[in-house]
Amino acid sequence: MSEFPEEAIYQQLARVGKALANPVRLRLLDVLDQRERTVEELAQEAGIALKNTSAQLQQLRAAHLVTSRKEGTRVYYRLADERVSRFLGRFQGFAHERLADLRDAVADRLGTFEGVSAAELADRLTDPDTVVLDVRSAEDYSRGHVPGAVSVPLRELRDRLGELPDGAEIIAYCGGPYCVVSPTAVALLRSCGYRARPLEGGLTGWRRSGHAVRNH
Repeated sequence: MSEFPEEAIYQQLARVGKALANPVRLRLLDVLDQRERTVEELAQEAGIALKNTSAQLQQLRAAHLVTSRKEGTRVYYRLADERVSRFLGRFQGFAHERLADLRDAVADRLGTFEGVSAAELADRLTDPDTVVLDVRSAEDYSRGHVPGAVSVPLRELRDRLGELPDGAEIIAYCGGPYCVVSPTAVALLRSCGYRARPLEGGLTGWRRSGHAVRNH
């Protein structure tokens, strides 16, 4: 029988809890769940000072939630593995169920559009009356997208409305679960007379649900 006290077990469990008990680190995990990035890219994407970003990444690395690789003089960070992504999804879902303040904050940020679940979208990918619209940047689209999705970055959407078929329902998605790009696109599309809904959880939610992502 081990001589380690029971307290030691909970101290180790608390390491993960400590890593998550910081909004900056949670934000970085969500950004990294979309794709790997350098410290500089993370700082810019998350709107955090470079020095603080680096310090928070070390905390996440100590809890084995992120890992890194070096390419020349640049260091790229990513989630340690897919299990971290699935854990984040369950964690966010549990918090959403428990915390009314979180639900209010999400609704305030994303609006109250009825979303499309990953399961529903998977069933509709071959439906000719459904158009899947990736409103992220063309670069992000090339790194991975929902099969059959059309790339129309949000900044180009208004000028490219004529490319969208009449009568189809448009399902728009962006990156992570709290990304405002697809709700903004849906609002624009609806104001122009299109039927449109956002994909719940964005591409991150799609991937967390076990669905394939294409990069060509």
